[in-house]
Amino acid sequence: MANILLIEDDEQFRTMLVQMLVSDSHKVDLAVDGEVGFKLALQKKHDLIITDILLPKKDGIEIIMDLNRSGYPIPIIAISGGRRSISADFNLESAALVGVKAMLAKPFTRNDLRNALNRVLNR
Repeated sequence: MANILLIEDDEQFRTMLVQMLVSDSHKVDLAVDGEVGFKLALQKKHDLIITDILLPKKDGIEIIMDLNRSGYPIPIIAISGGRRSISADFNLESAALVGVKAMLAKPFTRNDLRNALNRVLNR
C-alpha cells in the first residue's frame, strides 16, 4: 500500500483512477489543479505523486520542476492525453526531461498503472 497524491483535473478520469488505486489498497489524496497539488505535495508526506501534465493554474511540468528545485525526493508518474495541438507524447517527453520516474499516455489500462506503480515503488 502506498500513500499517493493524485493531481488530475478531469473529473471522470480522476474518479476512475481513484477507484483503481483504492481497489489496490492505496490511500489517495486528491488535487484538481496544479496549485493545490503543489501545496499538498509540500504539506503532506506521500510515497508517490501521479500528475497530469495539462492542468489549470499550474501545469504538471511546473509542478515537477518546482518540486525538483525544492529538493522534493518523492517519485512522480506523469500522465497525459494531450489537448489542442499538443500531443500526449510531447507532454510526456517534456516530463521525462525534468525527471519523472514513469509516464503513462491516456487512455491506459489498470495493468499499465500497476506496472508503473511497481516500477516506481521498486516492487
